[in-house]
Amino acid sequence: MTLLTRRNAIKLGLVGGAALAASPAFAQLQIVVEGANFQPLPIAIPDFASSDPTFGREVAEIVRNNLRRSGLFLPLDPASLPVRVGDVNAQPDFASWRAVNVDGVVMGAVERGAQITASVRVWDTAQAVQVVGRQLGTDAQSWRRIGHIISDSIYESLAGETGYFDTRVIYVAESGPKANRVKRLAIMDQDGANSQYLTQGNSLVLTPRFSPNNDLVAYMNFDGGNWQVYLLQLSTGQQQRLGSFGQMSFAPRFSPDGRRVVFSVEQGGATNIYALDIGGSQPMQLTSGAAIDTSPSYSPDGSRIVFESDRGGSPQLYIMGAGGGQAQRISYGQGSYSTPVWSPKGNLIAFTRQSGGQFSIGIMNPDGSGERLLTSSYHAEGPTWAPNGRVIMFFQDPGGNDGPRLHSVDIWGRNPLTVPTDSFASDPAWSALRA
Repeated sequence: MTLLTRRNAIKLGLVGGAALAASPAFAQLQIVVEGANFQPLPIAIPDFASSDPTFGREVAEIVRNNLRRSGLFLPLDPASLPVRVGDVNAQPDFASWRAVNVDGVVMGAVERGAQITASVRVWDTAQAVQVVGRQLGTDAQSWRRIGHIISDSIYESLAGETGYFDTRVIYVAESGPKANRVKRLAIMDQDGANSQYLTQGNSLVLTPRFSPNNDLVAYMNFDGGNWQVYLLQLSTGQQQRLGSFGQMSFAPRFSPDGRRVVFSVEQGGATNIYALDIGGSQPMQLTSGAAIDTSPSYSPDGSRIVFESDRGGSPQLYIMGAGGGQAQRISYGQGSYSTPVWSPKGNLIAFTRQSGGQFSIGIMNPDGSGERLLTSSYHAEGPTWAPNGRVIMFFQDPGGNDGPRLHSVDIWGRNPLTVPTDSFASDPAWSALRA
């Protein structure tokens, strides 16, 4: 059983302002997760007060949608609430909220100016106490972010985990006929908004991966007749080839400190894993032999690497030290395993498993125990973790003339969702929380 509960000692977060006063009283709101079975927390979020009522309504709706899509909360229909627009400066009429079976009430106010500012309070209706009081702010040019920042604040306070709403996803946008798809790098907010293209589609691209600081992206580019690893800096738009290594380089991923890229190189029929410091020219070889070693992913502390190898006859998952050396196999289920990626918490590894004509997205402990398949379909592949380690995004291709789409599922195998995109989409990579 996993108990997600708000701590009695109220934490006051600050973003661009001073904290509102919070009641020191103890509160009992909680979300209990038992495997795949638990009840989301009913929560009321009236429209936020604002001198621009439309703006207040739009921000509140972003918060409702975020919390609903998390699967841990059940925001009620705002039309059914006893109050349609919240008053962040007044104590709610708790009796009226309890009468409609509301456990928690969110009151907010937002204003546009040189910056976007917001005040938010969350109230426990059963205990009649305030449990969250915060002032928040963001740049006026990124108004939707205030809704994500508020959502993260509520999630953190009531679920005992950091949120994941103020994040972005980079992915491969696919368009055109199936036999001749144009593939471009694209980036969007985690809820599918603010999508924009990063490459023009002149060459094929695959497997984009964020650096820890969210500014650098490593990806595969079909350059000069071979796949090569490239780096893209989002703040400047500058792109460069990582280097010339063998016939083909692919499957890049950053180290946890962002100073190094680990990737695979194919040369002379063998595929091995290498690591290269950013700005360096001489990569360090981490594996050797005639097998295909690929899809490396660092542990969050940077001490180990999980990767895929067919050295035992079929693609399986192995773990080795970050400097290479002897590797230990950790996957032993039926079928083949690929695309491993270490959880940001370090407690789980997500993977793709192919068996019996089905593709599955699963998780296991780093020692290979506790394997669980979260979702299965004709073709599901390429898991990526939300920064709090509670949700996994991946892509799924139904086959035929249709194309791939992005999906998500939580680590209990609950709450499967389709992630909205402007086009067919594959190879998602989740960013860290934005600063």
